[in-house]
Amino acid sequence: MVARGVCTVGRAGRAGRAGRARRTAVAVAAAVLLGASAAACGSADGGDGGGTAATAVRTSPRAAELAKLPAEVVGTGVVVGDPAAPRTAQVLVDPHCGYCALFEKEGGEALLKAAAAGQVKIEYVLASFLDQGGSGSVKAVNALRAAAERGRFAEYQAAVFASRPKGAFTDEHLLAVADEVPGLRGPAFDGAVREGTYREWVDRVERAFEETGVQGTPAVLVDGRQIGAEDRSMFDREAFAATLKGAGIG
Repeated sequence: MVARGVCTVGRAGRAGRAGRARRTAVAVAAAVLLGASAAACGSADGGDGGGTAATAVRTSPRAAELAKLPAEVVGTGVVVGDPAAPRTAQVLVDPHCGYCALFEKEGGEALLKAAAAGQVKIEYVLASFLDQGGSGSVKAVNALRAAAERGRFAEYQAAVFASRPKGAFTDEHLLAVADEVPGLRGPAFDGAVREGTYREWVDRVERAFEETGVQGTPAVLVDGRQIGAEDRSMFDREAFAATLKGAGIG
């Protein structure tokens, strides 16, 4: 059973990804799926009205602290925090999921605080299943991968979620968000965003997400066990800090 407060994948989404060659045939079903998911996501963290152009660009109030967190691409994940940290939390999110944006603002802050204290390292698995309905999640994940290459992943990801548009992510919006992250913009990053340099990696990450069996985002797994979903503590900073302690983190 999928807990309330997630952007769900659904059978139509999985069928569409299982057969990339059938993308056109699946598009109608996927659009229906996205419509339902986007409605739920939008209710979680609406952002500004209108389309992408009307969406304000925001940064995390902890951007300076996030800039100090090391991040490394490891296979199909981006690992944030001290590699020697005693525990690992796997976080599954889709950049256009409104519930993911709410999690990053609340529970995600508690998790990043624990990472900054060296208590845990975070493996982000960046899903893009909402892209089947035109959310631009693939573009966003590609940009996040490019930010990891520039050593600016944690602060850029926080800004991307804080600046999630009601319309689709576009190259222009993602670059505007990057303007707020010192040292990120440049020929290498801009080119990777505009050219979709990491699209193959984005597809591999989506397959890795599917293989977890998790039915929606956001999801946090510690030792393979999902935490903070049933009691919805992941959407409250203090409550999720307590949940983390219960899982042996902090």
